[in-house]
Amino acid sequence: MEQDTGAAAPSGLRRDLRGRHVGMIAIGGAVGTGLFLGSGLAINIAGPAVVIAYAVAAFAALALAFALAEMVAVHPEAGGFGAVAQRYLGGLAGFVSRWIYFAAQVVNVGSEVIAAGLYMQFWYPQLPLWIPVVAFSVIMLAVNLAAVRFFGEFEYWFAMIKVVTIVVFIGLGIFYIVFGLPGSEPAGVGALTEHGGFLPNGIGAVWLALTVVTFSYLGTEAVSMTAAESRNPARDVPRAARTMVLRLGLFYVLGMLVVVSILPWNQVSTAEEVTESPFVRLFDLAGVPAAAGVMNFVVLTAALSAMNTNLYLTARMTHSLAADGYAPRWFARIGRNGVPQRALLLSAAGLVLAAVLAVVAEDTAFPLLIGLALFGALVVWVLIFASHVVFRRSRARAGLDPAPVRLRGAPATTVLAGGFFVAVLLSTPFTEQFSTAWKAGVPFLAVLCVAYYLVQRRRAREVG
Repeated sequence: MEQDTGAAAPSGLRRDLRGRHVGMIAIGGAVGTGLFLGSGLAINIAGPAVVIAYAVAAFAALALAFALAEMVAVHPEAGGFGAVAQRYLGGLAGFVSRWIYFAAQVVNVGSEVIAAGLYMQFWYPQLPLWIPVVAFSVIMLAVNLAAVRFFGEFEYWFAMIKVVTIVVFIGLGIFYIVFGLPGSEPAGVGALTEHGGFLPNGIGAVWLALTVVTFSYLGTEAVSMTAAESRNPARDVPRAARTMVLRLGLFYVLGMLVVVSILPWNQVSTAEEVTESPFVRLFDLAGVPAAAGVMNFVVLTAALSAMNTNLYLTARMTHSLAADGYAPRWFARIGRNGVPQRALLLSAAGLVLAAVLAVVAEDTAFPLLIGLALFGALVVWVLIFASHVVFRRSRARAGLDPAPVRLRGAPATTVLAGGFFVAVLLSTPFTEQFSTAWKAGVPFLAVLCVAYYLVQRRRAREVG
């Protein structure tokens, strides 16, 4: 049994997250609405071969999870991968990785709360969008302002809804493929090859689909951000990474295999409508009463779960930046309950901005923000792998014992996975959905580099 200590970490944050909280926050961050809705877009690009794209991206994302677990088990610090990047790659990497990740997650929070509002309109079509957006924002902020133990418990059960839904979906699909459903013969796996073959659009389409698929895995890095508030980070973070191996493989790869085995790939809609999700189609076939309504509830909870976790991540990232002098020290203040409340307020301001832009500038500004989110996440992932290479070399030179969990095959696996994400980043201009990544990401990256230079100059003057 875990000891209920609630002891404070050196950063002032409280170590109140149990092992099950850490594990579910990790899986909740990695499994979002991208699986329930965005999967239709990936299937449309690659056809049944989308399974290959999900499998390849899964291996790369799992390499990321293990590389992170290895590093934060040794350095369970506030700021997670950002603090590790600063330790092993220097101040510029620590500054850039944390600020660009903050920007990416703020955009994600804004898009998720807009999505949640749209899902409410499924039941209440005349409801003005701003009402559920404001209501959900207030609720999720209240959850995050509460003690981290309450946040962990809330996110545990919210993420559990997604997990149970996916397991039921896969179970129904396999049963339908092998045995059939009441009133239906076994579906078999003919849809894998009957509509233009397994690779209807060629191997190049599989690579282009990887850009969309990789976006579905964003959130894998969330496990590192819990280290400073975990009761036993050396045990809980590696355990969360290990369980993610099975769950990601099951949820993404097997889930997509079920979809393309049953549904003709060219009939899977790419529209962002809950009623046209591949999951809804299968539940309809299974005769689940009000399948669209049930799935709407699931994707609503998925959006709120992602929003909840992303608010947590942005607040901890802001606190870490402020503690290191890369943001106003005012944001480093910890409340009586161990929550960085001032840092959370900055995240809330970003939420408001992203949500407003999503409503009033959906066709202009908001696509650039989404592009920035993808660009920022991929840059952060590449920096994580670069940190891991230096981490391994530094410990080897110092003759230190291995970490409690290790990325197998490193440094080769580290370099391969990092190179994969670089290649995906370079491919984003060739996909319609994420062509804005470089347009928004490169200028923002340049701004961050200039900002770091100015911060360092100010520091030098203060010391002098």
